[in-house]
Amino acid sequence: MKTTEILRFNGAVERDPAIDAWMKEHPGELGVIAHQWFEVMRKCGDEVRELLHDGCPVACLGDAPFGYVNVFTSHVNVGFFHGASLPDPARMLQGTGKFMRHVKLRPETAANTAALSRLIHTAYSDIKARVENG
Repeated sequence: MKTTEILRFNGAVERDPAIDAWMKEHPGELGVIAHQWFEVMRKCGDEVRELLHDGCPVACLGDAPFGYVNVFTSHVNVGFFHGASLPDPARMLQGTGKFMRHVKLRPETAANTAALSRLIHTAYSDIKARVENG
């Protein structure tokens, strides 16, 4: 793995009340989907911290972000800050950015929950390795 600068966010905390407020502001099916997948991120490990960044919930390892959720008009994005380098055997990741990728979830379409859970846990392991290896 080549060394790249790790994005860091100030203000990540164990449990951010702003995220709970954000969840309450997004009721309905899309909010349920966002909440479900953010909970998976929260449970990745003891060092998971969170904050609201650019108006959406972000999960971090300490101050290094690894995932986020965001609600749009007809879908939810479950995104990854280093998604471009994650293994994606189920080919779920979308986007063409240099680093970031996301998975689009729609209420009417069943999600591949096993593959998405794996992506989230892989993103967490990936950021942990990046932080520990400088």
